[in-house]
Amino acid sequence: MVSARALSTHKSPADPLTVLLVDDGSGIPDLGGDIAADAGLRVLTAVMPDDAFGILEREAVDIVVADITVSVVRGMEFIERLHGSYPHIKIVVLTKYGTIGTAVEAMRLGAIDFITRPFDLNEFQQKLASWAETAKLERINRSLSPHWPTSVPSSGLVGRSSEIDGIRESIARTSGHDCSVLILGESGTGKELVARAIHYSSKRAKSAFVPVDCASLAPSLIESELFGHEKGAFTGAFEQKLGMFEVAHNGTLFLDEIGELPRILQAKLLRTIQERVVRRVGSTRLRTVDIRIVAATNVDLENAVRSGQFREDLYYRLNVVKLTLPPLRERIGDIPLLVAAFLDKYKIQSRSIGRVAPDAWSRLLAHSWPGNVRELENVIESALALGSGPVLRAQDLTGLTPVETDGQHRMLDQRRSLEMLEKRAILAAVRDTQGDKIAAAQILGIGRTTLYRKLKYYNALDILPRCETGAQGHSQS
Repeated sequence: MVSARALSTHKSPADPLTVLLVDDGSGIPDLGGDIAADAGLRVLTAVMPDDAFGILEREAVDIVVADITVSVVRGMEFIERLHGSYPHIKIVVLTKYGTIGTAVEAMRLGAIDFITRPFDLNEFQQKLASWAETAKLERINRSLSPHWPTSVPSSGLVGRSSEIDGIRESIARTSGHDCSVLILGESGTGKELVARAIHYSSKRAKSAFVPVDCASLAPSLIESELFGHEKGAFTGAFEQKLGMFEVAHNGTLFLDEIGELPRILQAKLLRTIQERVVRRVGSTRLRTVDIRIVAATNVDLENAVRSGQFREDLYYRLNVVKLTLPPLRERIGDIPLLVAAFLDKYKIQSRSIGRVAPDAWSRLLAHSWPGNVRELENVIESALALGSGPVLRAQDLTGLTPVETDGQHRMLDQRRSLEMLEKRAILAAVRDTQGDKIAAAQILGIGRTTLYRKLKYYNALDILPRCETGAQGHSQS
């Protein structure tokens, strides 16, 4: 049987977070469960701590909200055991108003936050968003475990998103065929990587994969590069040269940026693809070639056809199977796997990265990545070369603009809500004791000096005269 620890370790960062509500009759599963479900979290419930551990052995849980009101001792034992067995789980305790000291002790044992009964639903909703953000960052850090980079598929495609899984399935379906494939996608999305995967999964894998960047060739040399030339065919043709079609014989010819091919050469390319013969520049002889054509472009070829810039017949000849690669901004859940792969690819002995800091993840996940995977790879390579220490931090990620993410907003809201909770608890205690600051301090579990300082901080010294009066009356009684 696979334990919950193993399940949690292999949980993809893109999967929904799971919250376990441990209740002794306070009603939190009904109230908190609805809020968690509305926030997109998967909700599990347990009646007692023993039931909770039974669930944890079967399920991968990210957040536990536990009510420790009835049995404080048993609740503390539960928190301590839970944190020791599942240190990655974010623990939140629910406690009765007036037992803030108990909540502080729970946080010392491993809890990350607390809420008091009866709790405000809006406050719970805000805090839940913050806890979920923290749990998500924890899951992302765990995704960088050592076995992940070595589990990259042989195709070299990194990712577990539905988009990448779909690309893998398409590659597998075309592996037994020789049909032409057209790969579309923005610059940096990995079009050549997919083309190589198509080649090496096919029956032509033992023959050559020949890439040609149509955009980088001078127009006057494209014909010679593709089809070859005879000695003396033109000025500077001092010797015979094989074209890329002949070099790729029995293999795969990858025509990158096919949208940049001059229209004057599109007709000759179409004829070559249809007839599988080439004629070198300066020659009258036709030579047979056995190749598979894979083309790629970041240009909208359908618009190019409509505008007359690209031949319609060539477009349909290339577009037998079409694969569209998603930009990185549409598969953010794959970023942790890509980061892990690049950390492994560019690792250096002088700097072994153990984890990525939350502030670095905030930048990585919030960036729009106009350069897609290629840009991410460059950022990680640069971070390893210029940074220091075993943790990849935000300051290592040069070129990424610092942003304030929703997660950072929620963390700020959490700090503010905790401050408001403390203020309300202090003022309520003073009022409930009719201004007796000694009794109020005892209820709150803090000293008189601390209470005075807090009242001063919260600009609530105007109630101190009543405190003094109440204290004298209390001491005389």
